[in-house]
Amino acid sequence: MAAGVGALYYQYRQTQQVEQARTEAVDAAGAQALAMLAYDYNSVDQQLSSAAEGLTGDFKDEYLGLITDVIAPAAKEKSLTVQVTVQGTAVVSAEPDAASVLLFLNQITTSSDAPDAASSGSRVRMSLEKVDGRWLTSNLEPI
Repeated sequence: MAAGVGALYYQYRQTQQVEQARTEAVDAAGAQALAMLAYDYNSVDQQLSSAAEGLTGDFKDEYLGLITDVIAPAAKEKSLTVQVTVQGTAVVSAEPDAASVLLFLNQITTSSDAPDAASSGSRVRMSLEKVDGRWLTSNLEPI
């Protein structure tokens, strides 16, 4: 009987941890998407470098290379400003230390070439890992 109670408690605890992971991962994904994708050409270097603090693994190195070599120079050259809002989220999968979240985003972009705001929608899948108690982005994939 004790083994049965122990098994039930273990299942209950696993379910609790997964539900907590779902909630925390969605919150982290929304905040990280805004940090990674929204910027102003006047402060693009600082903004996007700060966003890298929420990344992990090879993805962090790839992101830093992309912002240094492509995004920041283009943003400054064309006076780009990108505003992002998260319109919706959905958990694709969740475990206590890993999650995948689908994000529905709206982006508003202005530039010296196109001063009238251009709006676009996009969907991305963000993979997250819990590292030292923090949810960090390990991948971002447009869908």
